[in-house]
Amino acid sequence: MFNYSTSEENYIKAVFHLQQSDGMVTTNELASELKTKPASVTDMMKKLKNKKLLHYQPYQGFRLSHEGNKVALGIIRRHRLWEYFLAEKLKFSWDEVHAVAEHLEHVSSKKLIDKLDEFLGFPRVDPHGDPIPDVNGKIETSKQVCITALPLNKQAVVCHVGDQSSEILELLKHKNIGIGTKLEVKKKFDFDNSMEIKIKQQFYNISEQLAKNIFVKYES
Repeated sequence: MFNYSTSEENYIKAVFHLQQSDGMVTTNELASELKTKPASVTDMMKKLKNKKLLHYQPYQGFRLSHEGNKVALGIIRRHRLWEYFLAEKLKFSWDEVHAVAEHLEHVSSKKLIDKLDEFLGFPRVDPHGDPIPDVNGKIETSKQVCITALPLNKQAVVCHVGDQSSEILELLKHKNIGIGTKLEVKKKFDFDNSMEIKIKQQFYNISEQLAKNIFVKYES
């Protein structure tokens, strides 16, 4: 079994996320995502291919192999469990947990992570609503819609945030929007596609840019 460096794990995780939307990932896409030079990406892709973590097709790009996906899901599992731990047990705010978890995800002791999962009560989602892979790498998905597609006066529950930058999370916190928040869309404005939402008895205006990053599920 290979031991992977922090740099290798960062590349593996980045490829995993990029391939979700594109299928194949190009050198330039990965260089942009990791803010590095294409030549550095090429060197790393050769290393990961030699470790049988990547499939490469000339002029099309690359994607993770079955083994590569397993490794990526393990990294993501560690990251999201640490985010949950930081938020729920140490009371970090949800705009703080990501940066700290970026470091902790590279602690790869399986026993530690399994014990952490058990200690936390086997949570299914992290503080941002992202599903946490289980010990076998399986991810539980739930039906969700963007708030922009929510009918007026239909109550729903926030279950996921798309862009998890600290700037957007800070704005959501300011507007009292978090995972589990119950809300309704009361009005949509054609002028700029902004909307008015109701949370409890409070009304908030949110921009189209913010709305596109808020995902909800209908109350059962």
